[in-house]
Amino acid sequence: MSSNPSARPRPSVVLREVRGGDLPLFYAQMSDPESVRMAAFGPEDPADRARFDAHWARILSSDAVIRTVLADGEVVGHASVYGPPDEREVTYWVDRAHWGRGVATAALSALVALVPVRPLHARAAADNTGSIRVLQKCGFDIVGHDRGFAQARGREIDEVVLLLAP
Repeated sequence: MSSNPSARPRPSVVLREVRGGDLPLFYAQMSDPESVRMAAFGPEDPADRARFDAHWARILSSDAVIRTVLADGEVVGHASVYGPPDEREVTYWVDRAHWGRGVATAALSALVALVPVRPLHARAAADNTGSIRVLQKCGFDIVGHDRGFAQARGREIDEVVLLLAP
């Protein structure tokens, strides 16, 4: 047992197909102001439910590989691979209550094992060290830097560009 009373054991993480009942949970998770600020790149108004629903309708009808992330059976986020064949990109979202527990790393590892296409691309806000660390643990290498407008921060920010090579 850990000497830290607030430490929780690493959960069992699995991916499954997205179900309609997952979307309200995703909406709540993706509306958390601190999570939105950290992710930086997202919708202009994360509280706009109609825009959220339209976005999810589009991606669920696309060729994206998108999965719900479960930690100990609880819906805690989602992970996906999307984009044109030569530019497939990964993205993931884990509820802030589960940050620092290995959930994102386990989910992304499972996703890249599920989708054998390479290369896979990723981007992260340069100050989102947790996300960069997750990507690197899953085999992604930093291959560049860029700047982009982050809706959640209302300004241009530095980005890290990563690649999971063949």
